[in-house]
Amino acid sequence: MFDHLIDQVSQVYPPKPSFVETELSDLHGKVYLITGANTGVGKELAKILYAKNASVYIAARSEERALAAINEIETSTPQSSGRLAFLSLDLADLTTIPASAQKFLDRESKLHVLFNNAGVMNPGKGSVTKQGYELQLGVNNIGTYFFTKLLSPILVETAKSEKPGTVRVVWVASSAAETPGVPKGGVDMKTISKRVEMSDFTSYALSKAGNYLHAVEMAKRFKNQGVVSIALNPGNLDSELWRTQGAVAAKFLKTFVLHPPKYGAYTELFAGLSPAVTMDRSGDWGKFIRPFLKHGYTS
Repeated sequence: MFDHLIDQVSQVYPPKPSFVETELSDLHGKVYLITGANTGVGKELAKILYAKNASVYIAARSEERALAAINEIETSTPQSSGRLAFLSLDLADLTTIPASAQKFLDRESKLHVLFNNAGVMNPGKGSVTKQGYELQLGVNNIGTYFFTKLLSPILVETAKSEKPGTVRVVWVASSAAETPGVPKGGVDMKTISKRVEMSDFTSYALSKAGNYLHAVEMAKRFKNQGVVSIALNPGNLDSELWRTQGAVAAKFLKTFVLHPPKYGAYTELFAGLSPAVTMDRSGDWGKFIRPFLKHGYTS
């Protein structure tokens, strides 16, 4: 119990990032897809990859906000020979996801890393997806898994011609997955449609545990096909996930708890591109990548 508390505190106040832009070589010819990259952590990650000449897809619901993000990144990084593209993606509507995946497949023959970065937190009581699923579980788990499944064939195909361990799926989870209040025994499927009442935080925590479980299961299924699957806690970050918090709570969090979004991008960067993340560690149980660490595996 005490060790768990120490681990939780260390994730709230981690060391400064050390796997940063300078660790990267030229990424020309590499293709990355980041969900929810029109703002916050995803946008910062897109900026880092684009600056290293990669092709980066910003998958998001709002074309207007995504194009604004693309313009901002291109303006701030004029020296890049990379490419930024918008991909329409609504993880809250399962009927639209196949078309989004197909649009990407029509454009590209390779995908080096899929960053499952998009998510929602505390959207408000009664919030549901288009199909009626509790919104956090529906977006963070069901929609994300469906999109990943549809892109799995291109990941496998890409892995055939790339250096072992470099084709990956990164699942952005959270330390919330490890909080004592999370119900034991895994995800009760009844909770997905809200037939079992629970708080917004409990639903969020379960959805983040679901991200971790998806990462582990995908690693089992695709390890022999060359695709690394890994989950992470990006850190407590000043991002739009907190947009539903009250003014007083938001001010406290920003002052004492939250870190710049770019720090979370560094955690994702480590998971997606660090050579320390190897095929034999893919989906390793109990090895959740912690915030900002260069050698980020801890049990």
